[in-house]
Amino acid sequence: MAVWRLCLLCFLVFLSVLAGFAQSPGSEAKIREAYEAGERALQQNDLAAAEKSFQRVLGLVPRDVGARANLGVVYMREQKWARALEYLHEAEKLAPQVNGIRLNIGLVYYREGDYKAAIMPFESVLRDQPDSAQARRLLGLCYLFEDRYADAAAELEPLWPSANSDLSYLYSLAVAAGNGERPALEEQAVVRLMEVGKDSPLVHLLLGKAHLAHGDYEHALGELQTAAAGDAKLPMLHYNLGVVYRHTGETEKARAEFLQDAKLEPDVAYNYDQLGLLSSSDGHDHEAERYFSEAVKRDRRLGTSWFGLAKIYKQEKHYPEALKALNEAAALDPQSASVHYLRAQVLTALGRKEEAQTELEAVQQLRKATRDKLEQEISGATYRDPEAPPQ
Repeated sequence: MAVWRLCLLCFLVFLSVLAGFAQSPGSEAKIREAYEAGERALQQNDLAAAEKSFQRVLGLVPRDVGARANLGVVYMREQKWARALEYLHEAEKLAPQVNGIRLNIGLVYYREGDYKAAIMPFESVLRDQPDSAQARRLLGLCYLFEDRYADAAAELEPLWPSANSDLSYLYSLAVAAGNGERPALEEQAVVRLMEVGKDSPLVHLLLGKAHLAHGDYEHALGELQTAAAGDAKLPMLHYNLGVVYRHTGETEKARAEFLQDAKLEPDVAYNYDQLGLLSSSDGHDHEAERYFSEAVKRDRRLGTSWFGLAKIYKQEKHYPEALKALNEAAALDPQSASVHYLRAQVLTALGRKEEAQTELEAVQQLRKATRDKLEQEISGATYRDPEAPPQ
């Protein structure tokens, strides 16, 4: 179900009371006309016309909340996330009591993959509207993607009565419960998953991913191979097979699976990320650079690819390029000791010794205090499921 249909805000034709303006009858008619035109255009998905109409409203009523909120929806549909947030945050400041605005802010962060930033808006919606199933599910998924498994299970479990026929929900609940040390709930979700999906290839794919999340590569491989026998074109099937083979040390099989998935889904960045890691570990830096570049071109949130590019640029003595890539990696994982250590080396090469020393001091503290999540992803020590379950 498309999130946009659920989150479209329904406002009065104009909100001049909130804006604090006294409108003449002629002005009110113009505002009403522009508002109605914008709403019709949104219903018809004519986004250019909707944008024009709601901008016209703002020209007449500069502090109108509804026009800002609906412009946020327009830009969400166009996947212009920065512009969407700009208008939604402005609307939130003018009408902080409107849950729908905060829900959409959370949705923008969610669609950008910034799950940590999405948590607070979804939490605030649930505080004011505890029966919002959409906010609860999205919050649960954000907790899941941030490895807050117990919190994820706690948010997803109450949705069971209405969602227990939804395969993606059951899979998410099973993973959250399994990692959140709730084995009874995990078993309940897995049993129901098999009841609903029966013996379909999709169910075997989901079960394979669940085994991967537990590090059970033998059973993951069996489920994924069964899924492939039923439907070899399932989205992300070959990616997950590649992850299994990478973990079991069968790198050529892994490479073949990632290439196959890239052939079926050329816009999925994770395949290029994994191919870059394999090429880098084999010492094929030119090939690795090409794959990492393809990955970040499709998804700038892949810290492993930025880090891989930085290592290659450093080795080639392209220090400014290495530092730019490290800045991207650091923004994605500021607690990575690996990133700080490589930054220290690059800064030293650039003659910026004081900054390099600061980075080395950060390395010492981070090595003692935190787990290097980026380094675990690079080494393959953890399973990263790139699929956000559909909404």
